[in-house]
Amino acid sequence: MVNPVAELRAFVRAALVTPVERDHTEPDWAFRRRRVVSVVTLVVGAAVLAWALRIEPGDPTFYAATFALAGVWAVGALLSGPLHLGRAHTRAGRGSSRAVVQSLALGALLLGLFMAGAVVVAQVPVLRDPVQELLDHARVGSLGLVTVITVVNGIAEELYFRGALYAGVGRRHAVAVTTVVYALVTATAGIPLLVLAAVVVGLVVAFQRRVTGGILGPAITHLTWSLGMLFLLPPVLDRLS
Repeated sequence: MVNPVAELRAFVRAALVTPVERDHTEPDWAFRRRRVVSVVTLVVGAAVLAWALRIEPGDPTFYAATFALAGVWAVGALLSGPLHLGRAHTRAGRGSSRAVVQSLALGALLLGLFMAGAVVVAQVPVLRDPVQELLDHARVGSLGLVTVITVVNGIAEELYFRGALYAGVGRRHAVAVTTVVYALVTATAGIPLLVLAAVVVGLVVAFQRRVTGGILGPAITHLTWSLGMLFLLPPVLDRLS
């Protein structure tokens, strides 16, 4: 008989704890170049994000600003140096494969956790109202376009934060530093719960990056969570408010 606790423990260990063997060592000059490009990209990206999130819902400028933000993250990441897709442990534990199914599962677990939290948030106006204002971009504007923006920005963020920045920090403190920086950048939006989400999601995908050695797993996890939140959070908040 399958032991659910043991299965969950094995899944967490494989997905977030035990790294897959690889060698992504690069010369000192490439490492220093990656750091410089990452810092410049971070400064520009944080400024564009602060501008984008303060645009009124329904204003077409929001779409241009968010696509510009994705461009900053993606271009900066690609200019920083080589990025790797990474590999994950297989279910049988006898090899490795691309982190697709494992990442979908992690994203679904994160989504379930946040939807449970939404039940509480819906009852507290001081927490609920800022989130509702952010979601108004999907309600007032084009949901289809916001969906595309969510996908494009999710991928671009992972290219930068768990790709270029993670590699530029160095192995010892990469999980902590990238998570803190991701949360600080998100804080420019002025929404406390969004910062909390950045810490939780950022920490999970950073550990996933540490295990897989690449950005494919974190990107899939991020998109599973963010698209789920986009479509499920508004009706939950509306129904429970």
